[in-house]
Amino acid sequence: MNADYNPEPLLDENGEIIKSKTQLKQDAEDIKQLGVALVEFSNAQLDEIPMNDELREAIQLANRINKKKDGFRRQLQLIGKILRQCDLEQIEDGINRLRAHHLRTNTHFHELEQLRDDIVNKGDSAIQSLLDEHPDLDRQKLRQMHRQAVKQKEAEKPPKAAREIFQYLKQNIEE
Repeated sequence: MNADYNPEPLLDENGEIIKSKTQLKQDAEDIKQLGVALVEFSNAQLDEIPMNDELREAIQLANRINKKKDGFRRQLQLIGKILRQCDLEQIEDGINRLRAHHLRTNTHFHELEQLRDDIVNKGDSAIQSLLDEHPDLDRQKLRQMHRQAVKQKEAEKPPKAAREIFQYLKQNIEE
């Protein structure tokens, strides 16, 4: 069969596209997955997603039900039923915004970890390149924390100074 083959969609008497049984099942599965994603968010995160009170209450009830019980599965079905009556675009946009924020936060966290590791392992050269990018940082403080981190590393002590470097970077370098 030709990959470029794209048949004309079937239309009903009102001119609306008739969906195949497979497409209807796929739509139902997509809505179910949207419901599962909503249940995984905290109440604070749910407040940032536009939804009606009925859907919010159904999600909160699902969070109180043991996920291994049959009642949880039925509650997800109810959430799917409620979602079919909602504006899915707004809900999906809210979920995407939350996920994008989470991704940015994680990326920033990993960048700070990498900067800390560079300071501990490379010393003055890493501090200088960091100060070139962020001139408002305190060179003396960074060098002092670096020396302390190296001492702790050589003495095989817990990396308290390395954690201090991370916290200093986290407080002074914006996302």
